[in-house]
Amino acid sequence: MQIHDSNLHLKLQEMCDCYLETDYRTLLTTISSRAGADLDEEALRYLGLALMHIITEQATKLTLKQEGTAIRVKVKNDGNKEELPIPSAPLFAAMVKLVRGILHFEGGGGESLLSLGLRSGSVDLLVALQENGGEISLKFKVV
Repeated sequence: MQIHDSNLHLKLQEMCDCYLETDYRTLLTTISSRAGADLDEEALRYLGLALMHIITEQATKLTLKQEGTAIRVKVKNDGNKEELPIPSAPLFAAMVKLVRGILHFEGGGGESLLSLGLRSGSVDLLVALQENGGEISLKFKVV
């Protein structure tokens, strides 16, 4: 049985709020290349920055995907695609664990609505986690 931390959602919102007025891409690059840090904290930070990037850029979708050892992070905005700095495999795994904890996904994944309360309102995201063999896909779609 997985233990759920009811404060993970709040911590993610606080992380988004903390970095609201920063250069997301630069910080994502820093986090992606940092070794030896607290993975749970870095997962909150990376995910918060990536979500703030898609919200401020008015993008429609964020996809984090691992196929074998390859990891990709893509942002889709009106047909245009952009790649974000790639997290390490342990950091990616920590982000999957974080999403599982917030949305109470068990086993192979799931789909649920995530609402982020920010300074001036809230943003709703449809979150989908899929696992199929060696492939893990984590998608956030602005609704």
